Amino acid sequence: MSKNIILTNQEIEHKIKRIAYQIFETFVDEEEIVIAGITSNGFSFANKIAEVLLTISPLKVSLCEVHINKHQPETIVKTSLTKEEYSNKGLVLVDDVLNSGTTLIYAVRHFLDVPLKKFKTAVLVDRNHKKYPVKADFKGISLSTSSLDNVEVVFNENGENYAYLC
Repeated sequence: MSKNIILTNQEIEHKIKRIAYQIFETFVDEEEIVIAGITSNGFSFANKIAEVLLTISPLKVSLCEVHINKHQPETIVKTSLTKEEYSNKGLVLVDDVLNSGTTLIYAVRHFLDVPLKKFKTAVLVDRNHKKYPVKADFKGISLSTSSLDNVEVVFNENGENYAYLC
């Protein structure tokens, strides 16, 4: 299996910073926002966005991990924060890759049970193969690929991050 790099570490860092600024501009009137990352890579991406937000803005940022079974997304979605902790706040739901939209739409549905001031979505890679009417408000890159292609994002602990097409 060959790896066609579509985003290098430097490009990912640039996109994280750009998305963080876009989030700050969108939520500039808020005192606090919640960055909710979908388990694994989505949460890693959310954490990186939150770190930048804390350095560029006065916003109080709460991180939330969204536990969803990507193979059976209709099962119960759990979050690391209680509903009371994100109720009546601005929230950004984050994932690494938006492919069919299945994971994102079920995660969005979970948060619709609670009143939010503003609700946005962010992804690093938008694949444009949606089967649900869901979109990313903030995205690093839009990529038109064949539905047979797969996009993987790697967030290494040593800071070497990259995305590739396989």
